[in-house]
Amino acid sequence: MTLNLAISRPARSFELATRGGSQHAFQNALSDFTAGITLWPLWVSLGWNDILLRYRRSVLGPFWLTASMAIMVTALGVLYAEIFNTPVDDLLPFLCVGLLVWNFISSFLTEGSALFTGAESYIKQIRIPYSCHVYRSGWSKLIILAHNSLVYVGVLIYFGIWPGAYALLAIPGLVIVLLNGALASLFIGMVSARFRDFPQLINSIVQVVFFVTPIFWKPEVVKSRPFIVDYNPLFHLIEIVRAPLLGTAPSLKSYFAVLLITTVNVVVVTLFFTRYRSRISYWV
Repeated sequence: MTLNLAISRPARSFELATRGGSQHAFQNALSDFTAGITLWPLWVSLGWNDILLRYRRSVLGPFWLTASMAIMVTALGVLYAEIFNTPVDDLLPFLCVGLLVWNFISSFLTEGSALFTGAESYIKQIRIPYSCHVYRSGWSKLIILAHNSLVYVGVLIYFGIWPGAYALLAIPGLVIVLLNGALASLFIGMVSARFRDFPQLINSIVQVVFFVTPIFWKPEVVKSRPFIVDYNPLFHLIEIVRAPLLGTAPSLKSYFAVLLITTVNVVVVTLFFTRYRSRISYWV
């Protein structure tokens, strides 16, 4: 009963705020985001339920992802350390954190296509802010990230690495990555609801970007072609989290690039959401 009351009051306020003509589209979009935040008991419960349903009747549950990542980090770390003639204790932690952040980012891109189509029953039956689905998705991905971070802790212990105070810089970095991921997920979710071939395009792009992003190889490998790294937005998003967790400060170039990426992301997605928010229920 308490949860229902906590949900119904913001939902009623949201319904009143979203009435009006097209001239109120921007205010309605902002109201959607703010009303979604006030409904945090709803999307927290839904996000946690997504994890439970995904691994129902599984012995290890989401820790299967952690075990899979640990095996992948170990196998690729040893292999590519040999290929690039790099010490394992140097490449493997780099690879571990890179994969950790990459999986977090790529999950927004690949799973964002089902953000609204996968919530069709909710959208067509219950009037709640669309942003609730974005918050729900981000929350469930944070839970998975927390599980996978156990691999990073194990790597720290095994190699005796201590990032020190630099590790605190990973917190704002993660917040920025989460913001950009949520915005990208919102954009992809809307476009995928309208054009059902779009998810296939996104999956293909993500696969290619994985190999051209310094995750299992270091940026120094492409000294003759630095533009591959410098103009790769995902590298800078990964670096503002990876560098602090490895005990170094991210470069100012990475912070500037991330600031530019975030600004463009906020402006473009806000304008797109403002323009087409009212059509989502028809597209799904």
